[in-house]
Amino acid sequence: MQFASISGRLHQVISPGRVLDLNTASGGDLPANPHQAYERWDDVLAFAAGTRHENAHEVSEQMFGNPAPQPRQVFAIGLNYADHAAESDFAVPESPPVFTKFVTSLTGPFGEIVVPPGQVDWEVELVTVMGRRAHRVAAEDAWSYVAGVSIGQDISERVLQRSGPVPQFSLGKSHPGFGPIGPVLVTPDELPDRDDLELGCLINGEQVQKGYTRDMVFPVPELIARLSAVAPLLPGDVIFTGTPSGVGLGRTPPRWLQAGDELVSYIRGVGEMRHRFVAPAT
Repeated sequence: MQFASISGRLHQVISPGRVLDLNTASGGDLPANPHQAYERWDDVLAFAAGTRHENAHEVSEQMFGNPAPQPRQVFAIGLNYADHAAESDFAVPESPPVFTKFVTSLTGPFGEIVVPPGQVDWEVELVTVMGRRAHRVAAEDAWSYVAGVSIGQDISERVLQRSGPVPQFSLGKSHPGFGPIGPVLVTPDELPDRDDLELGCLINGEQVQKGYTRDMVFPVPELIARLSAVAPLLPGDVIFTGTPSGVGLGRTPPRWLQAGDELVSYIRGVGEMRHRFVAPAT
């Protein structure tokens, strides 16, 4: 199944361009707010699996917002593909490097993103959204705690990120708009192979990243096991799972996003996001 947030309300995506408002269809039983819906995700799935679709309506995908707009926790994983670690001049990590993107950086799958001063880079990622509270979860059970997956971009301003005396990963990755997610949330059972998804991105039509989640150093179940061993993961929490190679920092010479660039990010079986970068207002 697929779900989308439209005007802050959770909808089931019945078919491309056709959606069902779950709060309305359930007679008010299910919450309209996506974050509240993740707290009752088993109820959402049960209703969506059995509902009739005659009240579905047409809507443009451009109306879809971030399907996980209010996470209490955002986890982000660095160097989770060996080829990205190499282009960043790091060894493959023995444990996952973890940072956060502040919630105010999150945005939807379409629209404009302001380019701040500095060196702005792209990082396409698989995003997982939790559907159940997970604490000390074994890797073999981890997928059962996931509401679904979506596309994310861990957009990064590298000057601030690398400023000393210690790196400022979280700040450098948290300008407004630096955490787009969307356009839909896809439940893991809908994916032919949830552990082997193609992801990539293009700038102005040029492919700059292409990879496969099978190449993660720490696959999704291992990430959930390791994170939940320390911090309980809560319904609606978001995990940015890392990026493959092809980022601007790893190029010779380095390449940075500029005002006027269009960034298209995709995951096969999930969809694509489109963003235009613009100069700051004067």
